Amino acid sequence: MTLLRTLAVVLLGAGAIAALGTQTSVTPLPDNVRAHVKDDRFQVVSTLRGLPLGVRDQLSSLFGGPYLDIADPGAAFRAPGVSDPNLPSRRLAAAACSMDHCIVYYEKGGSAQTWHAAVLHWTPEATTLEWGGSAPGALATFEAVQNAILTGAVKGASAHSW
Repeated sequence: MTLLRTLAVVLLGAGAIAALGTQTSVTPLPDNVRAHVKDDRFQVVSTLRGLPLGVRDQLSSLFGGPYLDIADPGAAFRAPGVSDPNLPSRRLAAAACSMDHCIVYYEKGGSAQTWHAAVLHWTPEATTLEWGGSAPGALATFEAVQNAILTGAVKGASAHSW
């Protein structure tokens, strides 16, 4: 009985260690970014062309490509089950900008559909990603995205696949 119990403890411990190794660390929304998300006056942006050029360039960089691999809301993209390599792999769902911040929410296709949100600080001189991560799916409005960020439903991650 002692040998069986010892073996069970070892196996459970190994499983717990393996599970810890596969978890992604969650990065909480920094207070200074929270203040902007909560208090800035955002104007809804309905197309990619409505985003400042610096924001589009930064998104292209985050996506790891030489061009902006994202479709406008409602446009065709590589949703799960769609294998057309000519279509973008992402689609804008909601976005809004204030005087110096933009929030972008989009869906990413492929074998599994995922949703992402990013908070970017932008000026004419430079644009930087301030925070972002995995988001709940199919949020219908910018206000729903903003609320998801503020309530922690968007899970910020230090290492994220945009």
